[in-house]
Amino acid sequence: MITPQLRASRSLHESVRQETLNRIKNGTYLPNIPIPSTATLSREFGVSPITIKRALRDLQAIGAVTAIAGKGTFVKEQRRSLIDLSDGIACWETANIRLISIAKEKISDPAMEMFNPPGDAMLCVRKMIFFAGEPPLAYDFTYLSPDVDDATIDKFGTRPVTEALGRHGIRIRNISYLIDASTAARQVAKAFAIPNGYPMLRRLYKITTTKKGLTIFGILQAPFDRLSYSLNIQSDTKLRPKPKHASGAPRQKGVIAR
Repeated sequence: MITPQLRASRSLHESVRQETLNRIKNGTYLPNIPIPSTATLSREFGVSPITIKRALRDLQAIGAVTAIAGKGTFVKEQRRSLIDLSDGIACWETANIRLISIAKEKISDPAMEMFNPPGDAMLCVRKMIFFAGEPPLAYDFTYLSPDVDDATIDKFGTRPVTEALGRHGIRIRNISYLIDASTAARQVAKAFAIPNGYPMLRRLYKITTTKKGLTIFGILQAPFDRLSYSLNIQSDTKLRPKPKHASGAPRQKGVIAR
């Protein structure tokens, strides 16, 4: 029978996967040290070796463990890419891009409503973003006006948004970001080879440009353990005291001095 630590509401392999992940997080299983064998875990959890292997495959897919032939399964040293949003344009210009698809569709994610996207269908360019020698880092949905010319679409399919704009001499007026967390939908989970519902970090964005009518919307997603963001803001502005009226006390909002 499965150990008491595991939730009966989950399937067997999901329960084993979660308990093994918990042990990795709490330090029971350490990086670069082999975890117990499939046979050992099978006896401990009271499940079949097939269930253990399935759980370990899931953990390999999310980058928690790695299997080395003849040596065993090891906890993988975790590395997370840190992108500085204040210099994010330069960072993404060194990335490798793989085009997934280009299709006409509406922006349907409720979180995008804060950017007031158009209600009509737009061209959605889907692509995977890599850095040399690394697993896929991010999945990007870029929404463009459907009347954009083919040459521009080609650039958006093979290069990051900011670089694609620069190659057409289009300058950016403003970028707005919303960073939140979500779970991996089926299509995104398949692209990253991770389980459905795996936690994702998302960066939703709106880019206004110098080209009339060209506003770009998008959603960039990455598994939570592969990407994080930082933002540094410098300012020389000094805080100024609130204005005072003749009596020396701060003026109250909505009160007229007499």
